[in-house]
Amino acid sequence: MQYLVGKQVLATIGLVRSDLAKRAELKQAVFFADLSWNALVDRYTTEVTFQEIPKFPEVRRDLSLVIDKNVSFKQIQEVARKYEKNLLQSLNVFDIYEGPNLGEGKKSYSVSFTLLDSTQTLTDTQIDKTMNKLMLGFEKELEAVIRK
Repeated sequence: MQYLVGKQVLATIGLVRSDLAKRAELKQAVFFADLSWNALVDRYTTEVTFQEIPKFPEVRRDLSLVIDKNVSFKQIQEVARKYEKNLLQSLNVFDIYEGPNLGEGKKSYSVSFTLLDSTQTLTDTQIDKTMNKLMLGFEKELEAVIRK
């Protein structure tokens, strides 16, 4: 069976003929796939970029922020990137909570931060300094209350 796009064959798959399987002393059915690698790459890829695997470990820290209900995660990302440009690799929300114990018009975002220095292992002092900078930014820019 062939898989085509237009008239171009991208792949051929099927069952190996029984006479060939017998000659190879195969005792069960064998299937094959013949992919036209160049055709697949030409059709389905865009520019590929590579990045060296970090030599030093990344560090994850979590924060819970109580903020106005109308503050979006995108705003949290923007503030974090504004206050920490070097070590912050990524941030992700892993929980959103809304409830009466937070106060009227409030919600809580639990956010994880991934920190990495490509030149050295981060020290506790560097990590604490970075997290304090982020907390200050959230408090100043979003009027966030940091839950402890």
